[in-house]
Amino acid sequence: MSDDTAPPSFMSGRMRRLLVLLAVLAVLVVVRPLFIETYTVPSSSMVPTLSPGDRIAVRKHVRVERGDLVVFTADEAFYGGAPDQGSLRRIGDWFGIRPGEHVYVKRVIALPGERVSVDRVGVLRVEGKVQAEPYLRAGVLASTTAFSIRVPQGRYFVMGDNRPASDDSRNHLGDPGGGSVRAEDIVGVVVWRYWPSAGWGSVES
Repeated sequence: MSDDTAPPSFMSGRMRRLLVLLAVLAVLVVVRPLFIETYTVPSSSMVPTLSPGDRIAVRKHVRVERGDLVVFTADEAFYGGAPDQGSLRRIGDWFGIRPGEHVYVKRVIALPGERVSVDRVGVLRVEGKVQAEPYLRAGVLASTTAFSIRVPQGRYFVMGDNRPASDDSRNHLGDPGGGSVRAEDIVGVVVWRYWPSAGWGSVES
């Protein structure tokens, strides 16, 4: 007599689905920090483009262009020193947590090697060409401080959209690097605002 009884399944369908879900979550935990980070905007320095409390997604490992909004660590550019590079920092980098760092979001105004200037009447120029800044509120000047600087190679000159209330490259012109941000300190480019829901969507340069 033949035995038509099927062998027992190694695991139930429900258990397989649970394991698949756990595997997907594990991949997201490991892979997400390699390509995307999320941040909360801490101040009003990017108003009207970004507001305090906005939650943004930042794409890593992309080419930075003039006009991009970038998230970066400002310890070297604005505070005169790089953060600790020990094991705690390396673990934090893997999981997207960077303890002890000053993290900023600003707009890239000039690229490595470019000359950026603002004259006495507040007109912004990059490589001698006047730059329109439609993201500024009406009546706001590019800067009330006149300056002219050649951005060092490997660095970026950044400013906030809320110029009167932004701590940015202009405030550190006398520092090494002229207040510009090293390429390796840029976490990534802001690509999406996902909170609040009323303002969700891509962030335009």
